[in-house]
Amino acid sequence: MISHMQIKKNLKFLILIIITILIALYFNHNGPTKSTPRDYAEIKQSGVLRVVTEYNSLSYFVEGDSISGFQYELIKAFSKSQKLRLEITPEMSFDKRLKDLSDGKYDIIAYNMLVTSEQKDSLLLTSPILLSKQVLVQRKKDAKNPQYIKSQLDLAFKVLHVVKGSPSILRIRNLSNEIGDPIYIKEVEKYGSEQLLAMVAYGDINYAVCDESIALASIDSFPNLDIKTDISFTQFYSWGVSKKSPILLDSLNAWLKKFTKSPEYKQIYKRYYKD
Repeated sequence: MISHMQIKKNLKFLILIIITILIALYFNHNGPTKSTPRDYAEIKQSGVLRVVTEYNSLSYFVEGDSISGFQYELIKAFSKSQKLRLEITPEMSFDKRLKDLSDGKYDIIAYNMLVTSEQKDSLLLTSPILLSKQVLVQRKKDAKNPQYIKSQLDLAFKVLHVVKGSPSILRIRNLSNEIGDPIYIKEVEKYGSEQLLAMVAYGDINYAVCDESIALASIDSFPNLDIKTDISFTQFYSWGVSKKSPILLDSLNAWLKKFTKSPEYKQIYKRYYKD
């Protein structure tokens, strides 16, 4: 029997998915036009900072008539300190965020970008902002779930769903080599990590891989989910800017070094990462 509280929680995530689709459609139609990557001087001259992030209940989300989220509050504080007007666009596709940054539609990807050598080949990454790791999302072990994964060795021949273009793909491939058996990867283009959690919870898919911080922020709404199996070690996460924006990178790093030691930052962090 589904409780009234669980129905409310499920309704909340259904609404989140609908809002995500509507916002993506709006910005795809009305978003900034293609240009070339800008560095700090051009941004300052225009007076506008163009930022892209992901819509989820941790990074950026609409609550009533206001916008909230860890990434949103952080980048808003930066733009305010630089006396820049913030234009922020949610985009669920990881690949599209990278392409739009390269095309100059946006100046910053204000989202948890995994610090890897592959990312460094195509982006300039800021000083680390957070520590997190990739985890396996599956339904809890019970009589109805004979496919429960107990360890990484059990991932052999399983299909793991990930956000299209996610850096976790490389880690899964390396893990496949480590265990000596294939692990199949299914890339999902239309949805973000929170939507993958919902798909696992409702039985549409069996396994997904996502960032632990997002999984922890959503897990209370899906009591049948298990996120205890690590896919990666704890790693650094940063923001990304174009390789043509080195002065913007320096400005961000100088600001982050100072701001992350401030009481304001500690309040923002505790608001979204209570644990």
